[in-house]
Amino acid sequence: MPELPEVETIARGVRPALRGRRIARVVVREPRLRWPVADDLPPRLAGRTVRDVRRRAKYLVIDAGPESLIAHLGMSGRLLLVEADAPAARHDHVDVVLSSGLAVRLRDPRRFGSLHVAAAPGDHPLLAKLGPEPLGDRFDGRYLFSVSRGRTVSIKDLLLNSRIVAGIGNIYASEALFGARVHPRTAAGRLGRVRLERVAAAVRAVLQRAIDTGGTTLRDYRTPGGDPGLFSIELAAYGRAGRPCPRCGAAIRALRQGGRSSFYCPRCQRR
Repeated sequence: MPELPEVETIARGVRPALRGRRIARVVVREPRLRWPVADDLPPRLAGRTVRDVRRRAKYLVIDAGPESLIAHLGMSGRLLLVEADAPAARHDHVDVVLSSGLAVRLRDPRRFGSLHVAAAPGDHPLLAKLGPEPLGDRFDGRYLFSVSRGRTVSIKDLLLNSRIVAGIGNIYASEALFGARVHPRTAAGRLGRVRLERVAAAVRAVLQRAIDTGGTTLRDYRTPGGDPGLFSIELAAYGRAGRPCPRCGAAIRALRQGGRSSFYCPRCQRR
């Protein structure tokens, strides 16, 4: 699933082609996505001019005021920049056709992605209750300390709670905790201010480095230009069970938390 760095990469990739362009029409070939594409989505966007493209958590928001398109790419979704008359492949479900002759095309083999239109995207049910952005000013060790007091939930699960902090994702939570030397099963409420400062700093550093390298490609993800994300070659813990820790040489271990895999070094990350 595209996580925060991947969605940020996509936003930056399509923004130059979309900003200032008029949406000529929206072509829906297959409305049966995770949630059905609303019948009023194409007419509400047609004729609007794109003001900006931004990311909120793992969602892409195309601001075509007074309406906005909210896109989530699910497990296998990709956004491609193509010529508007380019033949559609089997899994090319929706085109946002621009006045420039280009189109933003949603390709989603598993159809777990979704598209929504909203006049006030911040109030949309998918976005309204999200926590602060991990790269924003509100997220730091002080914030993590305040929201973790009295909680027995693990620090890994706390970081993955989108109402606490928006969009970190499983890969980057594992990598950040490795960087901060904190065991993923450590109860969040047991961590003091100093260790939570390290966690917050590691989250920000890992996400920024992943953005700088175009995200992480493990299976389906590609940039709008079709390139894989290169952060996968920099992963220190995630997906490296049985391989040596790059810091101390101990074998990386894996465990299951909340239905997800966590990866950690038993020597560097103690509870």
